[in-house]
Amino acid sequence: MKRQTWLESIKDKLRPENVGDVTGVLREIDRVLDEAIGTEAPVIQEAGGQLLDLSRINFQALADRFKKSGKQNIEFERLREAVQKQLDRVIRLNDTRTDFLDKFQRLIDEYNAGSRNIEEVYRRLIELTKALSEEEKRHVRENLTEEELAIFDILTRPEPALSREEREEVKKVARQLLGRIHSLLGLDWRKKNQARARVQMAVEDMLYSLHHDLPAKHTDELYRQKCTSVFQHLFEKYAGEGESVYSKVA
Repeated sequence: MKRQTWLESIKDKLRPENVGDVTGVLREIDRVLDEAIGTEAPVIQEAGGQLLDLSRINFQALADRFKKSGKQNIEFERLREAVQKQLDRVIRLNDTRTDFLDKFQRLIDEYNAGSRNIEEVYRRLIELTKALSEEEKRHVRENLTEEELAIFDILTRPEPALSREEREEVKKVARQLLGRIHSLLGLDWRKKNQARARVQMAVEDMLYSLHHDLPAKHTDELYRQKCTSVFQHLFEKYAGEGESVYSKVA
């Protein structure tokens, strides 16, 4: 939106006949200002309150806006709430991302304790937002779906350290495991002992190939840990009959 255009838009909102609903006018002005920051500017979503759409953030524009704002506390709360919602989403899909939540919580705790001022915390929140945005694109770089990436991360985090070739082998196992598991996740599978046992056995069978092919790095203990972690992931994320946290992602 060109400068003259959005200035005229704001001017129009302030006409006497339009100022009966002050709250509505201010919200509309806020929206116009957001658009004025640029094509990739933060977008305010009216549904559920005013939230920043992190997928379209122009980070430099966001930082500049904060510096010039006379309402830094409000700007801070909007970004904090947006980051919290984004964290809830990415962790719901992949529990290995909890380190992002830990960083976020430390920032907020430091701010609440007064050990960091609002400008510093806001700057670091922007850095965390950038990292989150990159994390959401990682499955593309790894040539995996979000669903496959979650299994891959369980099998590789925090260990073992793998070569590029070994990582590709783990990706193959993650894809094959999901392909086999989906057929076993029937309705209410989590409530049925036999169904749970079939899923657990399938996980153990599929991961045994890694245990066999990477004996120096995939010890018996690590194998058991990974089997347990993958099964727990399936139990928490998959309701069965095609229903899972991944089927609900827009």
